[in-house]
Amino acid sequence: MTPATFPRAGYDWPAGKTSAFCFSIDVDAESPYQWNLAPDAPATLGQIEQRLFGPRIGIWRILDLLDRYSIKATMFVPGLVAKNHPELLPAFVERGHEVGLHGYFHEIATEAGPDEFARALDESLALFKAQAGIVPKGFRSPAWEMTPAMLAEVKRRGLYDSSLMGFDHPYTIDGVTQVPVLWAVDDAIYFRFTGSPTDRAPPSPQGGILEAWLDEWQVLHREGRMMMLTIHDWISGRAGRVRMLEKLLDAVTTSEGVWIATVGELAAHHAASANAERFSVTLRLPEPSGPLRFKAPR
Repeated sequence: MTPATFPRAGYDWPAGKTSAFCFSIDVDAESPYQWNLAPDAPATLGQIEQRLFGPRIGIWRILDLLDRYSIKATMFVPGLVAKNHPELLPAFVERGHEVGLHGYFHEIATEAGPDEFARALDESLALFKAQAGIVPKGFRSPAWEMTPAMLAEVKRRGLYDSSLMGFDHPYTIDGVTQVPVLWAVDDAIYFRFTGSPTDRAPPSPQGGILEAWLDEWQVLHREGRMMMLTIHDWISGRAGRVRMLEKLLDAVTTSEGVWIATVGELAAHHAASANAERFSVTLRLPEPSGPLRFKAPR
C-alpha cells in the first residue's frame, strides 16, 4: 500500500459504529514544574499551588463530569504524581477508568536519554502495580514527542502508544499500536497560564475554542474518523472549563454512531482488526541536510 492511498481508505470501527471519540486526561499536576525546577531556584508558591489545584479539586470535578455523561476516560499519570498523591490511581480504577503511563517526572524526550526513559517506564509500571493492582497497557509521552529508542522500549514492553499524530484514527508504526493525539484539541495550548516569564499570552476565550472543537468533531464524525480530546487536571478542572466540556459532550454524546471509548479500547480494537495491517507505517526520520546553499542563476 502506498502512502497516497491512506487518506482515501476508510477505517473499520466496531459493528454499528461509524466514528470514535476518546476523552483523555494528562494528570500532570506538579510534575512538569518539578522537572524544570533548577537546583538553585528560589522557593515560590504561585505555580506549584496552581498546579496542585488539579489533584485537590480539578480532577474530582472532572471525574464527576464523566460520571454524569457515563463516559470512561483514560488518565495518563506521571509516576511522581502517583507517588505524591497515592489516592489517585485507586480512585481512577475504582470508577472504571483506564490508567496509562506518562513518564515518571514528566521528563522531556530531548532532555532524557534512553536509559533514563527505560528506567522511568519500569519504575512507573512497578508503582502502578503496587498502588492500584494493575499493569498499564499504554504510554503517552510527556510533551508528545518520541525518539526511535523510546518507541523501541514501548514495543519491548508490549505497550500501545498515544503520542504521535500521523493519522486521525489508530494506526501501527514499527509494530506499535498508535492511538494519535492532536494539538488542536488539547487544552494546554489555549489555557495554560502560570504567570511565569515563559507565558506569551493570556488564556484564550473559551467560546472560540469550544466552537473550534465542535467544528473538529463534526468533520471527524462525518468522515468516520476519531477525535482524541486531551485535557489536564489543573487546567480544565476549573469551573468555566468544565462548563465548556459539558457543551462539547452534549454534542458528542448525541451524535449517531459514535463509539466513545478509552484509549486502550481503541488500541485493542485496532490491533485485533484488519486496520492494523491496512494502516501500518515504517518509522521514517529525515537525514540532516545541513545549511542549504543555492547558487545565483547566471
